[in-house]
Amino acid sequence: MAHQQFKECIDACVACATACSHCATECLNEENVGHLAKCIQLDLECAAICRSAAEVMSLGSEYSAHLCRVCADVCNACAEECEKHAQMGMDHCRECAEACRKCAEMCEQMATPD
Repeated sequence: MAHQQFKECIDACVACATACSHCATECLNEENVGHLAKCIQLDLECAAICRSAAEVMSLGSEYSAHLCRVCADVCNACAEECEKHAQMGMDHCRECAEACRKCAEMCEQMATPD
């Protein structure tokens, strides 16, 4: 994989982790936080896996593709959940879903051998 594509995947993972952490924090500040439990859990899981994937890729690990496959799956699940709340006007969930979809796309490219 070309260095630029590798860097773009790391950048997408870092951006997604940041968006997910922000989304989780904002969800905790919502009035009816109980109905956001699944969203918050996925936000936290997604942020963790994205940070891990970025770190492993930065090390040039032979396991990068494997971790990116898992990262894409978690990002897609998080995006799907956040999109439900984005339809109800939660901008932080919309922004998170967008970052998750971009990260999932980049990780899927990373995980697919040339």
